[in-house]
Amino acid sequence: MREFLRRALTGIVYVILLLSAVLLSSDAFDFLFMVFGLACLYEFKRLVHIKGYYIFIAYLALWWAFIYLIQDKTPINILLLLTITVNLALLPYLFTKREWRLSNLQKYIIALFYIGGGCIFLTMIPYNENDFAKILIMGIFILIWVNDSFAYLVGKTLGRTKLYEAISPKKTIEGTLGGLIFALLAAYIMAHYETRLSTVEWMILAAVIVISGSLGDLLESKFKRVAGVKDSGAILPGHGGMLDRLDSLIYAAPFAYLTLNIFSYVS
Repeated sequence: MREFLRRALTGIVYVILLLSAVLLSSDAFDFLFMVFGLACLYEFKRLVHIKGYYIFIAYLALWWAFIYLIQDKTPINILLLLTITVNLALLPYLFTKREWRLSNLQKYIIALFYIGGGCIFLTMIPYNENDFAKILIMGIFILIWVNDSFAYLVGKTLGRTKLYEAISPKKTIEGTLGGLIFALLAAYIMAHYETRLSTVEWMILAAVIVISGSLGDLLESKFKRVAGVKDSGAILPGHGGMLDRLDSLIYAAPFAYLTLNIFSYVS
């Protein structure tokens, strides 16, 4: 009971902090996710044993350039391509049973684009020219939270078939499908509050976020299992590290950004 209350209290504080930053200003939102990105990088650095602190300098330079300086679509699309390529290249690592030995260069590339690129595109999602779409980014957070919550609840009550027992023993196929169904329902409701996207587009976005977010969650579990640790850190009492909290969002962000760009292009 004490552990449940600790998790609940931490979760409430986290949600209040996140929503307050979104509602306060775009600068507060940007700063919060820059800090979150640094925390996630620090935890990932420890998981894969990256030496030195150059990765933080590279991330901050990349973040500052793409959030405040670069407006042209070409370099943004190049960063998006690199980030998605790295994310997809990590899937064989997720599903293989053989041991992968990563070189220092590979660790830096993965950290910079999987973690850094994910945080950058998560920060970029609500911006459309000079407009900051608060409801859109809050809707994306809600989709992730609904999926996580109902995947847990459905899996706890109806779960029988393990999703990927070798990496995440508690996750079930029933729970994953339950999370997807309720996320689609949440997307249907969100379409009535954020009309930049149609109902169909919201539901497609929800499917993209849930599927890619689930892969991101499993991928982080794989890195932790290889490192022999339960949590990526201890900054959030009852929840582990910041990367434990944001793993789904970080992996899903570039795919969500690409999906939103496709919608803008075809509309």
